[in-house]
Amino acid sequence: MTRTRAPSAPPPGRRAVLAGLAGVALGAAGCSGGTGPDARPSRGAASPTGSPSPSPALPRTTPWRPTSAEVQPAAKLRAVQVVEAIGAWPEGRGGTAAARARVAALGQPAGLVGQAGPLLPAADQAALQVVDAQYGGILSRSASVLVVCRQWTRHGGRVGAGGTTVDVRLSRSGSGWTVDALRPAHPGPAARSLAPDVRSVLSDDRIALPPAALADLRSGQVHTSVAKAMLALARRYRLDVSVVRSGHPLDVFGTSRPSDHPRGRAFDVWRIDGHAVVDPATPRGLIERFMRDAAAAGSYNVGGPVQMSGGGTGQFFSDATHHDHVHVGFRT
Repeated sequence: MTRTRAPSAPPPGRRAVLAGLAGVALGAAGCSGGTGPDARPSRGAASPTGSPSPSPALPRTTPWRPTSAEVQPAAKLRAVQVVEAIGAWPEGRGGTAAARARVAALGQPAGLVGQAGPLLPAADQAALQVVDAQYGGILSRSASVLVVCRQWTRHGGRVGAGGTTVDVRLSRSGSGWTVDALRPAHPGPAARSLAPDVRSVLSDDRIALPPAALADLRSGQVHTSVAKAMLALARRYRLDVSVVRSGHPLDVFGTSRPSDHPRGRAFDVWRIDGHAVVDPATPRGLIERFMRDAAAAGSYNVGGPVQMSGGGTGQFFSDATHHDHVHVGFRT
């Protein structure tokens, strides 16, 4: 299997995040409609006879697919397919009943649609692009896949942009992986004022933030230790962040130990300088340097696909869950 993503490009500025990815053709599985590289679709011109302009087109999207290098790629594929099926639909196929039919066609429980939350807004048409799917946890018979996505919706002649991160819970049986639950992110409302370091992260073009992570920072519920580390790392690298606070399991998967993410004390990076962490072609030296620099930026808990030596007790770790991203955690 091959992983399909939008072409690598310098991360967009924060102002452009919710408007879409300029200069990249985007789109979603199960969605029809025209496009242009700008995620702010233009209205069609009126005909010479004065007839109404056609509806604005949504961005084109591409189905996200895992590579064979993934740990349990079938689990990620199943999680992504359900999110794509619920969050994207052509003209006239919106609503709960149609979404249930799309999920049932995948052989998955139609009742999942009732847990979709922000994935299923009222709209005439929707397009969804999965940015990345990373593990929130992977065990032999269960998994958490964090599906990070952007979404565009059309209401009449108006197009809106947004997106979310969904913690997709799965179980494994003899017939494969089944989605058991969907837990969309709930970042909370934007704060009236933000710490200077958080404002700097929001304006740093070397730090790419997907919708839920962006909303987390704007909510004021992320510790400044996270923002300071992001800024320090961005001086040497371009960071594609996947998860900050919301959309992550409350506990370290498979344990009762609280995760640093929901407390606003951690962030995950899925791509460094345009190289996906999970890609075998990504230089190991790049990931190792990034992990050491994350520790130097104050992280007490740096996890990734490489087991690092040195550091304080337990400062570096590696496991199957962190085969596809680098985790950077803080005590305060």
